[in-house]
Amino acid sequence: MNSLTFNVCECILFADSFYRRVECHMSRIVTLRLPDETYRQIQALAQRENRPLSNFIETATLRYMESEQFADEFEMELIRGDVELNRSLRRGLRDAKTGRGRFV
Repeated sequence: MNSLTFNVCECILFADSFYRRVECHMSRIVTLRLPDETYRQIQALAQRENRPLSNFIETATLRYMESEQFADEFEMELIRGDVELNRSLRRGLRDAKTGRGRFV
């Protein structure tokens, strides 16, 4: 088992239909305990990309977070094709614009 300490940037992801940006506010030190084989694999991937281990882990984490927070092209196609969902979203948007309902 390896213990790995690295700086991680606390990031806030902002997204709208036009752009995405990442704002980093401060670094934190995080200790991560990994099995030896996992550590070796991550280290090899970082070396292959000629990047520090901490940067590789931070980037991989941010990519994962983005993939979980945003719909990819396939998911967007399903959303666009769902007539009832789109009807409901349009109603919700109208309600929001007119101040109707309660938003939590």
